[in-house]
Amino acid sequence: MSAFALLALSSCVELEEKPESSLTTNQFYKSSEDAEAAVNAVYAGLNPNGQSLYRCLLQIGMEMATDDYEAGPRARNAHVRAISNLVHDPGNDRMQEMWKESYDVINRANVAIDNISTNTSIPETLRNRYVNEAKFLRALNYFNLVRWFKEVPLVLHETTSLDASTTYVKQATEDETYAQIIQDLKDAEALPESYDDANVGRVTSGAAKSLLSKVYLTHKDWELAAEKSKEVIASGRYDLFEDFADVFALATENGKEHIFSIQFKGNANYISNNLAGRSAPNEIPGINGDYADALHLEGGLYESYDANDKRLPVTFVTEMTSPTDGKLYQLAIPHFHKYYDETVIGNQGQSSKDVPYIRFAEVLLIYAEALNEAEGKPSAEAYTAIDRVRERAGITLLKDANPNLSQDEFREYVFEERRKELVYEFQRWFDLSRRGSDYYVQKLKASGKTSALPKHIHFPIPQRELDLNPNLHQLSDWE
Repeated sequence: MSAFALLALSSCVELEEKPESSLTTNQFYKSSEDAEAAVNAVYAGLNPNGQSLYRCLLQIGMEMATDDYEAGPRARNAHVRAISNLVHDPGNDRMQEMWKESYDVINRANVAIDNISTNTSIPETLRNRYVNEAKFLRALNYFNLVRWFKEVPLVLHETTSLDASTTYVKQATEDETYAQIIQDLKDAEALPESYDDANVGRVTSGAAKSLLSKVYLTHKDWELAAEKSKEVIASGRYDLFEDFADVFALATENGKEHIFSIQFKGNANYISNNLAGRSAPNEIPGINGDYADALHLEGGLYESYDANDKRLPVTFVTEMTSPTDGKLYQLAIPHFHKYYDETVIGNQGQSSKDVPYIRFAEVLLIYAEALNEAEGKPSAEAYTAIDRVRERAGITLLKDANPNLSQDEFREYVFEERRKELVYEFQRWFDLSRRGSDYYVQKLKASGKTSALPKHIHFPIPQRELDLNPNLHQLSDWE
């Protein structure tokens, strides 16, 4: 077994026994089937069982630290409540788990890339495809890590030794990490544009281009962000669903708006979507929700929607009928509802609804924002992009309501549109943090989270990592 199975970069352990298996990566990577299995293992790292990255860890690990969310009444973990109240510290176990699971996926990707790319027994076209899928998934995880922790170790090859020079990796600069992310995504642009039914859900060229546009946007490379998002829009491969509800409907999963989604399937030992149960109410007979993820009322998110906004009844629920007694119950506050699975009422722990990682609506908003920043004012094209999202929502077009906005005013409209469009899709904390510490603190304090500080636009390097790796240092704001 290769060393990555024994050691994630984020977690050093003492090995008390020699591995009994004599299987090595050189023996394993002999066929296209082996290569596919290795890449599938990288995908699987995004959503294993338990409180994993896209089942709920990102929600409780970062989104709680925003103006839109808070720990619900049944979120009893002290570390979760600390994030919600912005009193977390380097010892927080959610920070540690986010770091650990991200590097686990990166290590899987590195193993696949190193071993598949040099194996000429695999047909070249297939070999390149598998390598580029793994590169996309590596980039995705480094993109999260650099935004969370700012300075992180950049590991690009399989861990084959427990030697200190291999395991004690220094932190890279932000620019170094972004350069690698961009290179991986540029390589992944060579992926197929689509797959057959058996492979739907895998990374495509469009996914690479879309994520690359978001990376450029976050890095404030405005012209490149506009250029790449326009390329996705102009391709004609993606479009908005006419009905916003179809974004989260089981019957339309992996549809025309879904560019890349985290795949879930409940029951029969598949991996289900925990978010559905975490947000469902626990006071209605037969619903059996956990209600651990709650709306932060003081943030004003629910009230920010127009009354006729078609996204509102899909995103939130304010009343539900009990499957047990048939009575209609009014909820004390709105509950998140995007991932509620009507096929498993009473057992939302088996929700099969996917989590969108990036969808066409976001690409339109990226394009609108990037154009505004690059050109110094909103153009007609920028208005058109944001208005495609608003038109689907059934609200007044921005070009009609406010046709002469300044650059600053238009920027705020884009951010508010992102806020309402992408609720519960792991976007709010990233959006607040990329605007900078002043903006983040202003928004959080306005929502009643008065413990917000400038340092909260990043998370602290986990203390356990600092203890294990003498080459790591804590971020200056967190020292």
